[in-house]
Amino acid sequence: MSVRRYGVQTLKIMDYERYMEMALKEAEKALAAGEFPVGSILVYRERILAKGSRTGTKQALANEVDHAEMVALRRLMDIKEPVERHEITLFCTMEPCLMCLGALILNNIGQIVYAYEDVMGGGTSCDLTRLAPLYRNRLISIVPNIMRSKSLELFQTFFRNPENAYWQGSLLANYTLNQS
Repeated sequence: MSVRRYGVQTLKIMDYERYMEMALKEAEKALAAGEFPVGSILVYRERILAKGSRTGTKQALANEVDHAEMVALRRLMDIKEPVERHEITLFCTMEPCLMCLGALILNNIGQIVYAYEDVMGGGTSCDLTRLAPLYRNRLISIVPNIMRSKSLELFQTFFRNPENAYWQGSLLANYTLNQS
């Protein structure tokens, strides 16, 4: 497992697969509803604070704001108790895009754990040290490929269904369908 750290951060060792399994359940809910199968959860001190799944991909013009990570972050805002945001870990079935990565950084989320790489729009390989101070000075760690094969199965199921038009024929769809 590779971990990329920006700055120095101490995070409690967590059971990554246990929490990723919960994110996969959120993705399964999205898939069952005909949506792109991305699910996410926000965990703080071994407690789930918020969940989210992707919405807005069934319509002709997809809603590119309601990503699973954004839905979970909005739900995090409803929590009234104080939490140390840098101790929150996001578990997501797909690598966050640039929009979600930016929102996670701005919300001071300390760690991102994801299952499946987004070869078309993933943002975690960005070199934050080259960005403006607001982003470059944040501490974040990134852990990829946790339960990748289970997440891959969901995306392959989605792209094999001709009724799902979202990103059909894209680099991501072709890459996903050619994985074994």
